[in-house]
Amino acid sequence: MAEQPRNGKVTVVGAGFYGSTTALRLAEYDVFETVVLTDIVEGKPEGLALDINQSRPIEGFETRVVGVGGGSYEGTEGSDVVVVTAGLPRKPGMSRMDLIETNAGIVRQVAENIAQTSPDAVVIVVSNPLDEMTALAQLATGFPKNRVMGQAGMLDTARFSNNVAEELGVPVSSVRTLTLGSHGDTMVPVPSRCTVDGKPLADVLAADRIEHLVDRTRNGGAEVVALLKTGSAYYAPSAAAARMARAVIEDSGAVMPVCAWVDGEYGISGVYLGVEAEIGREGVRRVVEGDLSESELAGLREAAEAVRAKQADVADL
Repeated sequence: MAEQPRNGKVTVVGAGFYGSTTALRLAEYDVFETVVLTDIVEGKPEGLALDINQSRPIEGFETRVVGVGGGSYEGTEGSDVVVVTAGLPRKPGMSRMDLIETNAGIVRQVAENIAQTSPDAVVIVVSNPLDEMTALAQLATGFPKNRVMGQAGMLDTARFSNNVAEELGVPVSSVRTLTLGSHGDTMVPVPSRCTVDGKPLADVLAADRIEHLVDRTRNGGAEVVALLKTGSAYYAPSAAAARMARAVIEDSGAVMPVCAWVDGEYGISGVYLGVEAEIGREGVRRVVEGDLSESELAGLREAAEAVRAKQADVADL
């Protein structure tokens, strides 16, 4: 068999559970030439990179992982994609917004470094509060808005699909769901676009059960945090971020729910918001408008106004 071609470099900033798991997933895809894992802690990313590289003979991938500690960006230069996981995770009882001031300082510094070392990169932000940190990263890098996006909808949609599959006792592969809006209290699950084996969700689940699953999806991150007690989710979030990075490097044109700049779609302009978007080598190729019910569209516009006010604040953080 011909060897699979690999190309490009992806940097993951932050070597915590989220960042290291993302780096592992990206390496195991075996589509990148290099994965760089960087962190302010000396030795940690180097050790994790060595560990991942030693798994290559077992898992059968050739992508090389490089660790860079001490806050250095040496070795990240010219990255095609940068995934920003840096920042503090939530603790039980904390909302994502409780992290805004602390993580804003971290994300701004990271974004400025990215702009200097990888000026042509596509940036995928996963630091919380997600919508606000995505807006801040775009401001701090000065990159075109299509080259900065946030990971939220992929994760929230996956949680919604898993919740539906568990409720009905069906394979997750038979479930199609969608969430838009913000990564937080104004998340907008879209039941009208959800199906199970091709049948509308409303035909297989009672309205009160759908609403229960919507609420569980909206609070999915907090549910994990409350159970873990010492951190936040990283397996599902890292899977979402890695899929986005892969869509970029492969120029796939995959349509994914992401936090993207909205400029007229759904009658909304001038805000980063969770919408479906076509992803390729230049980041967001275009926002994809889908059919929404009146209540879902109203919820999306309400989410836009809620995050707009917060995003305006981050320019000063």
